Amino acid sequence: MNLDAGASRSRRFAELALVGNTVVWGATFTVVKNALGSVSAILFLALRFSLASVALVLIFRRPLAHHSWKKAAPGLLVGLFLFLGYLFQTQGLRYTSAPKSAFLTGLTSVLAPLFASSVYGIRPRISEVFGLLTALAGLALMTLPDASGAVNRGDVLTLFGAAAFAAHIVSLGHFSRGVRFELLSVAQVGTAAVLAITLFPWAETPRVEWQPAVLWAILITGLLATALAFTVQAWAQKFTTSTRTAVIYMLEPVVAWMTSYFLAGEGLSRLGAAGAALILGGVLLVELKPVNPWQHPS
Repeated sequence: MNLDAGASRSRRFAELALVGNTVVWGATFTVVKNALGSVSAILFLALRFSLASVALVLIFRRPLAHHSWKKAAPGLLVGLFLFLGYLFQTQGLRYTSAPKSAFLTGLTSVLAPLFASSVYGIRPRISEVFGLLTALAGLALMTLPDASGAVNRGDVLTLFGAAAFAAHIVSLGHFSRGVRFELLSVAQVGTAAVLAITLFPWAETPRVEWQPAVLWAILITGLLATALAFTVQAWAQKFTTSTRTAVIYMLEPVVAWMTSYFLAGEGLSRLGAAGAALILGGVLLVELKPVNPWQHPS
């Protein structure tokens, strides 16, 4: 009984930490959008992940010194998925609208349970399925009314990004129970940094104007939205499932809207407000059903 209570408390705390990640990511959306007017996309990713890598190595230098880097090998695969998700999403934004990008990226929450089911052969719980569908409907109301219906290559790229983010969530959930979160965090962020540094010189025309908006964006996303957020995720997914993680992350557009409303005075339509309410309801549906991740590792 005490073990079950302890596991439940750990899960609740872990999922609350994941909600904190959505707050960070949602709040930094406007920051990144403003910065990309003065810096090329992949170079920005290279700077962001490089700063995060340096910070994590300094913070975790003692734990890292006592563990073999061979154990961090799974982090290379996790980092590859992480980088591909950001790469496809960023490139897709060049050809599609922000609302469509938000909706298609939100399909991560649909793809993650499908990927997890194929890996583990375990289906999501009924409450998780209903919560997922409710949140997905809310995401559609928040984003699609302002988006055109035509499909373009940006939409396809963004969908690839959603698949990569889903693979990142599932693979991180799989490896987080066998690898220390410090090693996993440094390995995945470092891999993303190396890939971005290797790619940007020939995949784009690098440009940067060292405006305050760019510097702040690199600092905030590098330290908070990358170093902190992905370390939290590497730790938290030891105690919860990939499906629940994916549904919680659907709160991001709600947080992004709230940030825009309070900082920029941008309102939300009635459909958008209804969508935000559905997303919150979907997350609550998932949270109402406790789960033991050791028995349900999806």
